[in-house]
Amino acid sequence: MAQIEYKDLLDAGVHFGHLTRKWDPRMAPYIFMEKNGIHIIDLNKTLASLDEACNAIKGIVRSGRKVMFVATKKQAQEIVSEEARRLKMPYVTDRWQGGMLTNFATIRKSLKKMQTLDKMLKDEETVKSIAKRERLTRTRDKEKLERVLGGIADLTRLPAALFVVDVKREHIAVAEAHRLGIPVFAMCDTNSNPEEVDFAIPANDDAYKSISLITLAIGKAIEEGLMERKQDKDDQRIQEEEEAKRNEDLVKARAEDESKPGDASLDPQPEALASPAAIAEEEQED
Repeated sequence: MAQIEYKDLLDAGVHFGHLTRKWDPRMAPYIFMEKNGIHIIDLNKTLASLDEACNAIKGIVRSGRKVMFVATKKQAQEIVSEEARRLKMPYVTDRWQGGMLTNFATIRKSLKKMQTLDKMLKDEETVKSIAKRERLTRTRDKEKLERVLGGIADLTRLPAALFVVDVKREHIAVAEAHRLGIPVFAMCDTNSNPEEVDFAIPANDDAYKSISLITLAIGKAIEEGLMERKQDKDDQRIQEEEEAKRNEDLVKARAEDESKPGDASLDPQPEALASPAAIAEEEQED
C-alpha cells in the first residue's frame, strides 16, 4: 500500500468533520475533539482503519474478484470514475439505480439492450434505413443507459465488495450490499453511521482533496492485489510447465530403458553342440 503519512491527511483536510449539531453519536470513537463548532476526526484512527481496509481489499482483488466504486456526489465523480477505469473495475457515479445488486438479472437485460443499441447505431446501413426521429430516440436511450450503467458495462456477475464515498448518500447501495452479504468499504464522516459498513474509514467525505487521497490509497491497494494475482498465475504456470517437463523426461527415460537389449553376461548360455568326433568316441566307450 502507498505509505500515507499523518501530514498528508492534514494537508488534504481529512480531519475536518461536520458541525457538532449534525454528528452521529456512533462516530464518537473516531472523533478527536471539537473546535469552533466542528468535530475534528482522529487521524490516527483514520490511518489504522485505512491500512486495515487496504489489506482486506487487496486480498479480495488477489483472489480474482471485482470491487465496485460508488460515488454519486459531484466532487467525487471525476476522481472515482478515473481511478475505477484505470483499474478496470466497475463504478457508479451518476446515480444508484435501485436493484442494481439485488435485481442484477434485470440490470443485465438493460446492459444487453445498451450493447444492442450501440451495435445498431454503429451499423451505417441500419442507421440509414430507419427514420430520423426513431434514430434520435434510440440515440437518446443509448446515452441515458450509458450514463447510468456505463461503468458496469463489463460486469458479468456481482462484485465481491463495494467502496463507497458517502455512506448517507449511498444508503441504498449499502443496504443492497448488506442484503447480499457483500462487504462494504466506506469513507465515514462525523454525520455517518460506521456500524452500517464492514470497513469504516473515518474521513472528510465532502472535500475533493480528502476524497482523492483516500480513493487513490484504495486504488493503490487494488493495483497491488492485481499485480500479486498476476505473479501468482505466472508462478503457477511455470510450476505446471516444470512438472509437465519432469513427467515427459520420466516417460522418455522409461521408454529408453525398455528399448535397450539385455546384458549378454546375464543370459543363460545354450548348451554347446557336440562335435561328430566326440559322438564317435562316446559310442566306442559304450
